[in-house]
Amino acid sequence: MTEPPQPTRIYHITHFKNLPSIMNDGGLLSDAEMIARGDPQLAIGMSEIKQNRMRLPVKCHEGDKVGQYVPFYFCPRSIMLYLLHKANHPGLTYRGGQGPIVHLQADLASTVDWATRSGTRWAFSLANAGAAYALFRNDFAQLGEVDWGAVKATDFRDAKIKEGKQAEFLVKRFVPWNLVEHIGVGSANVQSEVVAMLNGAAHQPPVDVQPRWYF
Repeated sequence: MTEPPQPTRIYHITHFKNLPSIMNDGGLLSDAEMIARGDPQLAIGMSEIKQNRMRLPVKCHEGDKVGQYVPFYFCPRSIMLYLLHKANHPGLTYRGGQGPIVHLQADLASTVDWATRSGTRWAFSLANAGAAYALFRNDFAQLGEVDWGAVKATDFRDAKIKEGKQAEFLVKRFVPWNLVEHIGVGSANVQSEVVAMLNGAAHQPPVDVQPRWYF
């Protein structure tokens, strides 16, 4: 077992143009929730993977599917972001690169506290939650089972590191906007766009250019 960083942060990536609808909804919605509501979205993931996640179980919560949960990574500069950056994977429908992608950062302990108080299910996976072999946990004391060395690695060519780096934190259905404590962007241009979108919002997390979060 390895010790998680203190404090432990989690990161959700999305296209910056999705931020107005996220704020209008009061927070982040799972794919299943967005499909049920028919809300428009600028999807950046792979449709086949999203469909699989609608069927794959969250094994520590009987009856629940991965697609019913809002996903976070335990690190910025994720493998998914790398795929978006390269824009050459045949499963991608989005080809706009990493430039418009923003990282929504939250504090893990605060998120678990909110979920516990609101009766919201949460879990974390030890690998890609969209893989059939992924193991899941819902006990904060088991956080050391995440491969934190892999999570922080910048070279993920090794298969074991690649799997460990894709560990996810999952929250069922919804995560409130006020839990987003920081927004990391890749350029000053996107920073300006995001700051303008936040103007007038009740909750305005700081928006910073974070070049180390990008490829």
